[in-house]
Formats: sequence, C-alpha cells, structure tokens
Amino acid sequence: QVGVTAQKTMRLLPASGRKATQKVVVGDQDGVITCFGIKKGEAVPVFKTLPGQQISRLELGGALNTPQEKIFVATRSEVRGFTKRGKQFLSFETNLTDSIKAMYISGADLFLCASYIYNHYCDCKDQHYYLSGDKINDVLCLPVDKVNCITPVLACQDRVLRVLQGSDLLYEVEVPGPPTVLALNNGNGGDSGEEIVYGTSDGKLGLIQITGSKPIPKWEIRNEKKRGGILCIDSFDILGDGVKELLIGRDDGMLEIYNFESADDPVLRYDHALSESIASIQGGCVGKDGYDEVLASTYSGWLTGLTTEPVHREGGSGEELKLSQEMQSKISSLRNELEHLQMKVLQEREKYQQSSQSSTAVSSVPAFSVNDKFTLNKDDASYSLILEVQTAIDNVLVQSDVPVDLLDVDKNSAVVSFSSCDSEPNSNFLLATYRCQANTTRLELKVRSIEGQYGTLQAYVTPRIQPKTCQVHQYQIKPLSLHQRTHSIDHDRPMNTLTLKGQFSFAEIHSWVVFCLPEVPEKTPAGESITFYFQNTFLGTQLESTYRKGEGCFKSDNISTISILKDVLSKEATKRKINLNISYDVNEESVRHTLKLIHPKLEYQQLLAKKVHLIDALRELQVHEGNVDFLLPKYRSILEEADQLLEEYKRQPAHLERLYGMITDLFIDKFKFKGTNVKTKVPLLLEILDGCDQDGLIAFFEAA
Repeated sequence: QVGVTAQKTMRLLPASGRKATQKVVVGDQDGVITCFGIKKGEAVPVFKTLPGQQISRLELGGALNTPQEKIFVATRSEVRGFTKRGKQFLSFETNLTDSIKAMYISGADLFLCASYIYNHYCDCKDQHYYLSGDKINDVLCLPVDKVNCITPVLACQDRVLRVLQGSDLLYEVEVPGPPTVLALNNGNGGDSGEEIVYGTSDGKLGLIQITGSKPIPKWEIRNEKKRGGILCIDSFDILGDGVKELLIGRDDGMLEIYNFESADDPVLRYDHALSESIASIQGGCVGKDGYDEVLASTYSGWLTGLTTEPVHREGGSGEELKLSQEMQSKISSLRNELEHLQMKVLQEREKYQQSSQSSTAVSSVPAFSVNDKFTLNKDDASYSLILEVQTAIDNVLVQSDVPVDLLDVDKNSAVVSFSSCDSEPNSNFLLATYRCQANTTRLELKVRSIEGQYGTLQAYVTPRIQPKTCQVHQYQIKPLSLHQRTHSIDHDRPMNTLTLKGQFSFAEIHSWVVFCLPEVPEKTPAGESITFYFQNTFLGTQLESTYRKGEGCFKSDNISTISILKDVLSKEATKRKINLNISYDVNEESVRHTLKLIHPKLEYQQLLAKKVHLIDALRELQVHEGNVDFLLPKYRSILEEADQLLEEYKRQPAHLERLYGMITDLFIDKFKFKGTNVKTKVPLLLEILDGCDQDGLIAFFEAA
C-alpha cells in the first residue's frame, strides 16, 4: 500500500534485459513516487522519492520507437522527469494558473490540461494553446508515426470529445455521457492509429475512429448492469490468445476484462469486485516469470494483482494438501509484521496520551482525504452521492434544508436511522445517520429532489480515527435539479417561451443559469451568446436556453419549468438590483402534451400501489385455503411476483406523490400565467387523479 492515489498514476515499466518481470511505479497524493518489483510474493523496492506536492498524473515517455521507460509526473503546475533508477533529470514549471489535471507524452511532445486550458509543449517550449468550453477530464494524441501529424483529443465534461489541429478546433464528437478517460485502442490506435476508446462517468464504453475530417463511431457498450463510472482503461493480452483484451477499472471497484470474440463488439469475459474505486489499471508480468497479471491501484493506495498463475495445486486422492514452503514462510512473515505493527500502535497511543495530558498539550486534528461524487442518474432521475474515505468510515450524517427522498441502494450495507426534524424555524427537512460496518471505506447514497425547491444537502463524514474528527461536504440542489444536458432536442414539440430583457452582462445571466441548472460550466462561455439544451430525466420534457448580454430566451414544453425559471431568475435579478423586463408566451397545447407524458408513469405507479396493497390479503387467503388455484390469473400473478413488486415499491418511495405533485404544479402554473388562482380547485383535481382517467384529466385542465 502507498498513499492515496489519483486517477492514472500507476504504470508498469517495460521489462529490461533477460528478466521478463516488470517493475511497478506509482505516484501518490503525498507526492511520493514508489518503484518496486515483486520477488517470491514480496515487494522489493527499487527507489522511493521524498514527499512533496500531490501527484495528479504519472506517464511513461522516451524517444519514439524506443522502450518508454522515463517516468514523468505532474504536480500542481510542474512536470518532473525521473529515470527508471529514480534519478531526477527534468523539472519543468509550466506557469499554468490551475493545477494540471491531465497529461500525455509522445516523444518530445508534452500535452497538458488544467481545468479549461489545453497546452502543447515540444522540448518544453510552448507550441499551442486552446481554451475549452467545459472542463477537460483527459487528453491524448494519436500516434504520430502512424498518422503523420499531431492530433490531440480532449475529453470534455459536456459529453464531447474535441479534436484539435494546432491551436484550433478541428471538430467535436458527441458521446453518450461525460467522458472521464481516453485510451488508444490496442495501445497503439489500431491498424490506422486513429482508434480511441473512451469511458464515461456514467459507466459507458465506446470506440471511435478519429479521421482527419470526421469521426466514425465503431461500437458502444451501454451500462446495462448499472455499474460505476469508468476511471481507467488498458489494452493487454491477458488470455494469451494473440488479441489484446480491454481492461477496465470502475469507480465502484469493479474490474472488468472484455475480449473481442468477433471482430465487432467486445464481450465481458471476467469481472472482479474490489472494495474501492480503481484509479489505475495495467496488464503485464509482475510477480512471476511466464504468468501475466492485471494490476490495479485503488483510491486509498492499495495495489492488487490478479494473476493467471494457477493458485490451487491438485492433491492426490487420499493425500493431504500441504502448504508449500513459500506459503508457510509468507504467513509467518505476515504474523511477525502484524505483531510489530500492534506494538508500534501501542507505543504511539501511549505517547499520544502522555503528550495530550502534559501542560504544553496542543490538540491535533488528523487530516484525512475524502473522494466524493454527486451526480444525476438519467435512468431513475435520482442523485447518487458516493463518499470514499482513505480509512474506514464510522458514520455519515446527511442533512438537507430542502425536501428530498432517500432511496434504497442495494450495495449499501450501512444501517440508516432517521431523526425527526422541525422544518419551520430553521428549514431542516432531512436528518439521517448511516452507521457503517467495520472496514467500510465507500458509501453510496441515493436521493431524489423536487424541482422548484432548492438548497443544500450536507454530509458530515466521521471516519474511525482517534481523536474523533469530522469533515462536512456540501452539495447544491438546484431549482431545476432533475435536468440533464443533452446534445439536441425535438423542435417539433409545443413550446412555452420566457424572454428576459434588462441591463445585465453576459457573465451575470450566465451565473443565474449556473445557479438554476446542473451541468453548466461555471466559466462564462467565449463568444457573444450561447445555447444549452436540457432534458428532464423524470418526465422527458425539454428545455432550450439561449442568452447573451441584456437578453435571455428560455423555451420548454413543460410550463412548470418556465414558471420555476421565471421565479428564480427574477429573484436573482432583484438581489442585484437589476430591473428585468419579463415576457412569456404560453402554448395551451403544451399542457396536454406534458399530461400525456406523465400519464403512463402515473398509471403504472397507481397499478403498482394497488397490487402492493393486495399482497397481504392474498397471502392470508393462501395460508387459509392451502392453494390459490381458485383465484383469477391476475391475482395469482400478483402472488407470484409479490417479492419483486414489494422490492420495486420500496425502491421508489413517494413516487406516486411526486407525480401527483407535478400534475398539481402544472395545474397551478397554467393558471398562474393567466393571473388566476386555482388553489381551491386542487382537492377536485386529486379526486380525478385517483380515478386515473387521462381524458377526464385533460378535460378538467381545459374546463377549470
């Protein structure tokens, strides 16, 4: 184990000389580079640098077409180079204002990205520069020896790969999720050198050929099993069939091996679950000559090897399986190490007790790092909050000043308890404590928010360390929290329009849009105006927002979206004493259209609720009568599917109330724009909803 590691900070050095085993080099957030080999199952150090600034990336380089055995690390805005023996030969200060987030090396060319900025250096001299429209997560360059020109590719948060030529954008490639990692297919870009594999933060995987004029998508694998986001990719022939497999590491600890049985799409062949997110993955020969392995480094710094060496030796029919000499010596050395560590802990604890009781005692708060991710899931319109701590978590307290539902997570083994909270004086709507089992370092929670109600969700994370320390992490729940960025929308839908005019700058209206909607880059876009498209993940309605200095135009097929925007934007403008001229154009047809989108969901949830209410009575009948052959087939099927129905109902608490709430809001908002208050008619509306008749509902909306 080393210190906490960032994404893409572990590599295998190429094998040198007669020895076929490879050395491992890894950089951690303490700034230490560790290089080691494995001999007889033990780690043998080659070199270790002194601590310094945290390492955000580690890459291997060298002259083109020679073994890539020079080690380069990125720390803050500096790049350092080390030989395979650990001698530093390069220290290059880039003067970038932000820390380096992504790095790629090809011969004398160095490609660096920091937040929105891309820089290309050749022999440490500045060559090209590009300012991206959204945050850059990864960068690579197509192999120069195959493509004959420098073609950098940026993976950007706004679901786009940007292909550059010099300092200019050549073209953009739309991908199905925010890309987090890029890799050359087969490690060399395939036969053409133009093939790139990408992984997204919502767990999708794809291959695109980046030609000189346009992209050609080859395949795409959806995340059917709802696994974590992809953090690292490598190509290596681990199955020994002459074709390189794809090695994938995910942020929920899943390690996957895909192979290409047919020439087209890859097929998942093996997977293995680790307990933490996998930051880096490599294939090679590390532990034993002749046996390949997959090596993964996880967030808290553990390096784990999965080998192709057969571990179980076959025993004869009657003979006992004896532990090999090697295994016995390993167990005894581990026992000694454990005793030594226990002694050390006791000594340090005594030392701490003495120093804390002395007259010159200073209270020290232990620092610990938390890796967190708060993202909207498109499939079930919920937010997943993932908290990962470098030591075991004791408990997490979740508090929210807006109404949110906590949903069940299958992988979560923590015990949750809710405290009653008074929402009136200090607007406290949720207080829940998750108590974790021993050795839990990763916790996943799911929450669903209500659009129009915005505020802050706070997580108080307390790990199992002494003295007790807690860190607070805050997450903004935005007014239109269930909207997700999309590449395009359907322009044929009936749209409502909201237009703002006033004395505001481009930066000011952009900051209001950032406040209202998720997935909008915080940096004001370049140019005079910008258009963003969004989709509501719960209902499937859409929003188009176009704005410039002094003017903003928002179009949506859902009148409630327009109503929320109108309220929040006018509130924000009033705070800054800016006079707004607001006009709106309501399309009557859009209300009917939105009701038709909601109705199938409403019908499904009402049917589910009715079935769940019947389960207990049907089970009682079953116990009394012994068999259920006399029941109608529809009731028999409810009994057969009882467990799945209950499971689904439990997973979606308050789903029906949410839909009722949305239809009620739609009703109130429709008449609000006409200047009529219809709150007295809401009980009538709820009666009609219980009847679940689409035509009756539309008629009520139109007659009211």
